[in-house]
Amino acid sequence: MKKICKTTGKTFEITEDDLKFYEKMGVPTPTLCPEERQRRRLSWRNERNLYHRVCDITGKKIISIYSPDKLLPVYEKNYWWSDKWDGRKYGRDFDFSRPFFEQFLALQKVIPRPSLHVVGNENCDFVNQCGFSKDCYLSFNTDYSESCFFCSNTFYSSDCLDSLHCEKCELCYECLDCKNCYASKFLKNCKNCSESYFLKNCIGCSDCFGCVNLRNKQYYFLNEKCTKEKYFKKLSDLKLEKYSSLKSLRKNFSEFIKKYPCKFVEILNVENVSGDYLNNCKNAKHCFDSFDSENISYCAVFSWGKDCMDFDVGGYESELCYETASSGGKQFDCAFMANCWTEATNLFYSELMIRIKHCFGCIGLKSAQYCILNKQYSKEEYFQLRDKIIDHMKKTKEWGEFFPIEISPFAYNETMAQEYFPLTKEEALAKGYKWKEKEETIKHDGPKYEIPDNIKDVSDEILEKVLICENTGKNYRIIKVELDFYRKMNLPIPRNCPEARYVERRNLRNPRILYDRKCDKCGLDIQTTFAPERPEKIFCEKCYLEVVN
Repeated sequence: MKKICKTTGKTFEITEDDLKFYEKMGVPTPTLCPEERQRRRLSWRNERNLYHRVCDITGKKIISIYSPDKLLPVYEKNYWWSDKWDGRKYGRDFDFSRPFFEQFLALQKVIPRPSLHVVGNENCDFVNQCGFSKDCYLSFNTDYSESCFFCSNTFYSSDCLDSLHCEKCELCYECLDCKNCYASKFLKNCKNCSESYFLKNCIGCSDCFGCVNLRNKQYYFLNEKCTKEKYFKKLSDLKLEKYSSLKSLRKNFSEFIKKYPCKFVEILNVENVSGDYLNNCKNAKHCFDSFDSENISYCAVFSWGKDCMDFDVGGYESELCYETASSGGKQFDCAFMANCWTEATNLFYSELMIRIKHCFGCIGLKSAQYCILNKQYSKEEYFQLRDKIIDHMKKTKEWGEFFPIEISPFAYNETMAQEYFPLTKEEALAKGYKWKEKEETIKHDGPKYEIPDNIKDVSDEILEKVLICENTGKNYRIIKVELDFYRKMNLPIPRNCPEARYVERRNLRNPRILYDRKCDKCGLDIQTTFAPERPEKIFCEKCYLEVVN
């Protein structure tokens, strides 16, 4: 069936499988197209913005994802996770004369919130959405990693810097969408590669420079075979320890790769899927950055899930979940959740929940069941009242809708929604969304510090200097462990601040949009994240495999 998105006016399709899923979940068909539904969910996820503020219970200075101007109670992360407080003391009766979301917002204003969304870390004070990691700094959505700096979506990795969407990598720098790579720099879509520079779509390569679409090669330079001696002589002549040299090489490589065809999407061991960056998935529709999942639709950064729809960032053995953001961990029969973690069953319209069964419209509860608006009920009372509230929400046209962007605890431009659906300040305010003004750059008197071109000429003096980002004009600094990494890897000091470098890496990835086009070799119809007007040659998988070496 076809529906019209109430926000954009676009027509979108709801399939028979979609209808079966909605019926199983007991929810109506959506009023928004998939893109607008995702925008709404991502507006509840501040992943990368950190602030200094004071803990509202201990009075200690803390790092938080909530800026100090937000009038919300925020607890230091360890205190929030402790048993020293109980969210049920904020419980209240449901008022059938008022809309549900209005009452949820009122509850939101009094419930304590964790300063950061982290768990199980050691010496990782400046991270968020990060778990079970050690000695990481300004890394986000990064789990089971050690000594990773300025990384995002990086897992089971160590000693990496400025990398994005990497898994099981070590000593890697400026790597993107890589797995099992070692001691390498500037790699994209590579697996099992080591001791290499500037590779794209390579597998099993070592000691290679500036290569594309190679398999199991060693001592290749710009896709040409070299002797070991000639390879290292060429490498030495490049003077990779100099910023000026690397800057030129990056530009040259971006032109070089245009000569080679690209695979239409990055998928591996899949069946009946559409999307990009999918591994070990079956029956996945319009999904991205997901793996080991089955029967999922409109999911992104999703893992180990089954029978889920409209789920962003999470999963982890979850089943039958719908319209969910930043949640997961053995959750079953749940919908309309944000930032809910670990073992939830039949949880609806809730936020910041842990180990929950049968709760509705709650915030900040741990190991609870049969609660509505944080108030405790008996089992019989709970189900009777829940059904009445659902009927009430149907009348107010709230039932089946995710939390509105307007009541998100974050400003629109603080969230992942701004990354994937960017708006200007004027556009956001016109829609009724909140906007956070960025802090002005602090100007420092005195002459600008000139960073030496060669890492060998950089002294520890740089640790005391304030640097100016060439891209944004923002101030940034180099920390000791970062300088040690550059020296160890023989890399020059970057001229842009960490956030600007992240934006550059992010922009190297294709958008989460599928386009209909044809294979540029055989003419087969394909769905790809490469827009039709882009200049790259895009091949279907069969044609692509014929040209890799």
